[in-house]
Amino acid sequence: MNINSESFGIEDALQQLGLKAINPGTSTGSHWMNSETEIASYSPVDGKLIGKVTATTPEDYEKVMTAATTAFKDWRVMPAPLRGEIVRQFGDELRRLKDPLGKLVSYEMGKSLQEGLGEVQEMIDICDFAVGLSRQLHGLTMHSERPGHRMYEQYHPMGVVGIISAFNFPVAVWCWNTALAWICGDVCVWKPSEKAPLCGVACQNIAAKVFKDNGLSEGISCLINGDYKVGQLMTSDPRVPLISATGSTRMGKIVAKTVAGRLGRSLLELGGNNAIIVTPDADLKMTVIGAVFGAVGTCGQRCTSTRRLIIHESMYDQVKEALASAYSQLRIGNPLDQNNHVGPLIDTDAVGMYQTALRQVIEEGGSILVEGGVLRGEGYESGCYVKPAIAEAENHFKIVQHETFAPILYLMKYKGDVREAIAIQNGVAQGLSSAIMTNNLREAELFLSHAGSDCGISNVNIGTSGAEIGGAFGGEKETGGGRESGSDAWKVYMRRQTNTINYTTELPLAQGIKFDL
Repeated sequence: MNINSESFGIEDALQQLGLKAINPGTSTGSHWMNSETEIASYSPVDGKLIGKVTATTPEDYEKVMTAATTAFKDWRVMPAPLRGEIVRQFGDELRRLKDPLGKLVSYEMGKSLQEGLGEVQEMIDICDFAVGLSRQLHGLTMHSERPGHRMYEQYHPMGVVGIISAFNFPVAVWCWNTALAWICGDVCVWKPSEKAPLCGVACQNIAAKVFKDNGLSEGISCLINGDYKVGQLMTSDPRVPLISATGSTRMGKIVAKTVAGRLGRSLLELGGNNAIIVTPDADLKMTVIGAVFGAVGTCGQRCTSTRRLIIHESMYDQVKEALASAYSQLRIGNPLDQNNHVGPLIDTDAVGMYQTALRQVIEEGGSILVEGGVLRGEGYESGCYVKPAIAEAENHFKIVQHETFAPILYLMKYKGDVREAIAIQNGVAQGLSSAIMTNNLREAELFLSHAGSDCGISNVNIGTSGAEIGGAFGGEKETGGGRESGSDAWKVYMRRQTNTINYTTELPLAQGIKFDL
């Protein structure tokens, strides 16, 4: 097995997570299946092979679905607080393995080690949230118009939840879904990104141990691996009532159409084109911190990454100069080295899209404020390291309207009051995250009002990136409309039922209808 970055403990981390040179990629729990087709995982950190995962065949998929649908029959009748106890144990295993799993996330995906550890912490946090929620899966009661009748609503498990996750958050988004689905009584089948398959195998190893230690059925946590064809097996399968898919808008439209064609449900977390509005009353220091992390964190590969900075003309030059100064201090390199701010893009295809975007913004009439480019030489052998760039642009540019998954920040001016800035911010197809930097209460409240931001996430005096698990996460328009994580997002994973109980000896009909025999 070709293990690299030994000085950062990668080899030890892989061993702790039970990973090998070639790993079975299909699992119903502790039972793993191999195939002849392999998916190679190369680290964008140094371009070296980390390991391989075998792809799921249609025959193996059927075995997974048989196990999942069978397990659901037992799992759904286990009391929710007892399911919560299983999730609690899973969270404790994540605490124990936070360091090696965080290192794997960083090495396989390319985000900084702090962000990799933070992603595992998100998993731990959502497990804690789910444990408490397991005693609060509440319905509600209402008054009946008929004497001697009681009405109430309750929620039941749906069945098999299919999860398709993206490379940029290779473990946390799966856990957002699965921790809630498990306490709701659902079982899960997960297809991780083929760009980060080892993270999926590692998480399944952790989950399988917990379920096996508790003597629970195979099939509660399942793993499949492969390209879009494996995902299609799940999205077209009527045995999977809910598909939760995270990725591009293009992918989401395909998933939505397929699932809707069989009248299933979709939970979609798709692209973002997120903006920070900077008003004359903004705190410049806070603005720079929020904008820089939002734009370069995860090398601009978060769905909540800051793409646009909409600055009042009176602040424009100050903000521009402060950003240029901050960018000059960024350290780009191995993300496992905590002295570095920015790691690599996921692969050379992403580098190509980054280069194309920089060319296009100039072709459309923009200008480059902080020059980008691909880094070469010692430490950059993977070819995936780029310089975060800043361009001056207009909101109507085609490239600005498009989400480029790379560290490119577009600056633009507004001249009037904050309503003009809000209109610019809302003037894109996506609607995930947004922010305003202001100490003006009226501007802040307008931004959060019905006439304000049209995004699913709207912040005041913090950036667009870095959501907490306590709030529901998701966006509007081409972001897909889904909601995951906190608040009442658990309801997505359950079916709703209205019940009416008649405790009299009469049978009156609703709306006063008479039907005498």
